[in-house]
Amino acid sequence: MGSAGRVVLVTGVSRDLGRKFARAAAADPDVARVIGVDAVPPRGDIGDVSFVRADIRNPVIAKVIVKEDVDTVVHMSVISTPGSAGGRNTMKELNVIGTMQLLAACQKAPGLQTLVVKSTTTVYGASSRDPAMFTEDMEPRRAPRSGYAKDVAEIEGYVRGFARRRPDVRVTLLRAANVIGPSVTSPLTSYFRLPVIPTVLGHDARLQFLHETDLLAALRHATHTDIAGTFNVAGDGLLMLSQALRRLQRPTISLPSFAVGNVGSVLRSARLADFSPEQTAFLTYGRGVDTTRMRAQLGFEPTYTTASAFADFAAPLTTSGGRTDRVLARLAERLPDPDAAVHVPQATVGRSDHG
Repeated sequence: MGSAGRVVLVTGVSRDLGRKFARAAAADPDVARVIGVDAVPPRGDIGDVSFVRADIRNPVIAKVIVKEDVDTVVHMSVISTPGSAGGRNTMKELNVIGTMQLLAACQKAPGLQTLVVKSTTTVYGASSRDPAMFTEDMEPRRAPRSGYAKDVAEIEGYVRGFARRRPDVRVTLLRAANVIGPSVTSPLTSYFRLPVIPTVLGHDARLQFLHETDLLAALRHATHTDIAGTFNVAGDGLLMLSQALRRLQRPTISLPSFAVGNVGSVLRSARLADFSPEQTAFLTYGRGVDTTRMRAQLGFEPTYTTASAFADFAAPLTTSGGRTDRVLARLAERLPDPDAAVHVPQATVGRSDHG
């Protein structure tokens, strides 16, 4: 690495977590320079990060990597929400084509030593046939046919291909559990912020969280260690969806799964939450991942457990009051089956105040 310090390129810096990571990296004494790349400029303060406005789908990125003597690339621009990307096709292009171009650029960079990719445990999917805990070597029980999970599976395939072609580069893939924290905006945090929370009748999903500060710490750790490979990264323990909702003290409404899909499209069009079919599957079954390898091989230990990460996210949220009945009434009107409208919400709207 030399005494001059490292040169780190971070993709996805216009988004909150990418910006925070780039800023933290720039403050790191071992790092000489940080170059932040994104198609749009970041909104907040990026500190000592040099911003390069470039779409990673554009070959110009290869010139930046070589010209700036980049030795470490941290790829954080894989996005989970079509809304923020301008629709599903754009999202797929940014995710998959963007990653292919970035890896092609990395391929041409003789000085590159380290590639860290932020992936997600969404790659395992969510189904009734899932194991209690997914280890890094397991495949999803149902291969994703569309959406974010399919993008991630393709991206990971390209990253593994790159690792084979450039054995001299240390490649670390971090499969982060659902990232949560007071300032995180994601399909899941938007769901938990709804005034009335729809759940899938007869199911209680198993949830695992990673606090945003632990994600940033894991990325930093991955850039400083010599360990390559694929690692699940998540806080200790699991939280059932019902436990999480009790802690939020928000009213819930249990719906049959077909109705959750309908409600999801209403919420999506109202820009309240992004309910894709994969989000509905996740809220039905949840997902657990094994983090033995993260501790034993990568040597990383999150500060927050799943429960304490959720508590930190939930602390600033206020319980929702009077709007509740109006929202429930609107949901009931939109249910496809007139019978469902009467008994499904009313019977199961409950507010529980004990954690």
